[in-house]
Amino acid sequence: MSLDTLRRRLAIPKTSIQLCLLGIAAGLIAAVLIILFRLSIHFFQGLYLTAADNFSSLSEADRVVLPVMAALFIAVFADMTGFKHYRLGIPFVIHRIKHHYGQMPIWNTANQFFGGAVALICGFSVGREGPSVHLGATGASILAERMHLPLNAARTLGGCGVAAGIAASFNTPLAAVIFVMEVVLREYKVHIFVPIMLAAVTGALLTQNVFGTDSELALITINPLSGWHYPFLVLCGAALGAVAFAFNQNLMLIIRTFKSINMFPRLLLAGLIAGGIGYLVPEAMGSGMSAITQALQSPDDIQLLTTILIAKLLATLFAIGLGIPGGLIGPVIGLGVVMGTLMSFFGQWISPGVDVSGTYGVLGMAGLLAATLHAPLAALTAVMELTSSPQIIVPAMLVISTAYVTALQVFGNRSIFLQQLDFQGLPYQVSPATEALQKVGIMAEMEEDFKLLYSDDKEQIKDTLGAVNSQTPLIVYDEQNGYRLAEYDLSLTGEGSVSISYIPLQGLSNQATLADAFDILKDKRSGAVYVYNRKDKQQIMGILRWDQLRNIITHRQTLL
Repeated sequence: MSLDTLRRRLAIPKTSIQLCLLGIAAGLIAAVLIILFRLSIHFFQGLYLTAADNFSSLSEADRVVLPVMAALFIAVFADMTGFKHYRLGIPFVIHRIKHHYGQMPIWNTANQFFGGAVALICGFSVGREGPSVHLGATGASILAERMHLPLNAARTLGGCGVAAGIAASFNTPLAAVIFVMEVVLREYKVHIFVPIMLAAVTGALLTQNVFGTDSELALITINPLSGWHYPFLVLCGAALGAVAFAFNQNLMLIIRTFKSINMFPRLLLAGLIAGGIGYLVPEAMGSGMSAITQALQSPDDIQLLTTILIAKLLATLFAIGLGIPGGLIGPVIGLGVVMGTLMSFFGQWISPGVDVSGTYGVLGMAGLLAATLHAPLAALTAVMELTSSPQIIVPAMLVISTAYVTALQVFGNRSIFLQQLDFQGLPYQVSPATEALQKVGIMAEMEEDFKLLYSDDKEQIKDTLGAVNSQTPLIVYDEQNGYRLAEYDLSLTGEGSVSISYIPLQGLSNQATLADAFDILKDKRSGAVYVYNRKDKQQIMGILRWDQLRNIITHRQTLL
């Protein structure tokens, strides 16, 4: 199959072997980038830490100096590349997929790779999933751009990259697929779902071969809970929903408060705060593994866990709020496990003699994750995959539902990603018509039976119109007027004469989607666009009229 045939096939929004293979390729590229990212972190942490994220093994002075040095490096690198390229992470990826078909700027990715790696190496309380998602989306974007694929296919591959990034970060391929559908694309279509699923599997398999199959929660022991725990779990879910709301509100408060401060002093302040917290509570440093380990080792030490919870919460809020390039899912998982472990202290009274701290720790993670991200189904599937325990499903559903409803209805909480996008002024919503049209490449609907005439001679145009079929469009070109659609104008035809009307045509690349044509024609509700070959703008491939778009929107939108 030639590339041109492949592109035409991908312009049609249907499940195909070709799109599935491209999804696997996107997952492969994303996994390679993320493996390099994670290996970089493991290598440099291995130079001075006894175990990954175990910053307790460092001296007090080192715990202060490391984050400050990291903040300086991040600021200098961002200044070298231009601070305009400092929009990073999952919110930025959502914006690019919704409004730019997943096309990712390369310098933003460079800031994300090096800045995110340094932040994690030096103990900032940020997650690796933010950089992983960004890198995965960039890998898919590069693949789509190199092959000059239709933008509707590039958008799907962007989702594939995100899924591979989440799967490679947490070894949770099913949760990765649900996360993409629930948070990023916010839709469920089979022709999109299948390649994203394959990309997630690819990302997970590759990273398992490098880092093994164990997850961060593999050491947690899950014991089944009796029905007597369920009323208390409802209270726990409500508390987690309230904490999620407070977390989101305070994070946005910090972002708004320090908006007017330049990036350089803001990042330096983040380093100083992280160093101060690390000096006092080293378990609060890192992506969250240290907090989880401490919750497993000392589930009965309420004072220690409370101290870690407060310190971790502050470290996360200030790191992300002040602009350190990392994700928040990792720290939220750590915070949730610590909160759940604290709640298990009361749960022990319900089942004396049964260790329920691990079960409550996982439930705390699930509830906080669902309410913070507004992703209840992704949180549930993540719990199922990370624990491999069927006993956790029913209590997790109860906690997640309670936490999500409490945060949403009682406190009016919104997804933290959408709040960040609103603050940055990055649009993420599109109209239903535009969203439907984004799924179809313009090559799938363009009219290829047309006549092209390079002349502005009216008599020649009349003769050509008379010679071609009445249903065949005639495109004329001259240097002064460019491309125009020539038609008989019966309303201006006088006795014994024939008048011709001209409709100016704007060109679109063969990579464009129907949404791009809609943006051009929607104001006049008439006219047409011509489609040219991306490699050669002089090669006209077809024409698309407003009437065709209107028919697709009114009669076929449900099929897209």
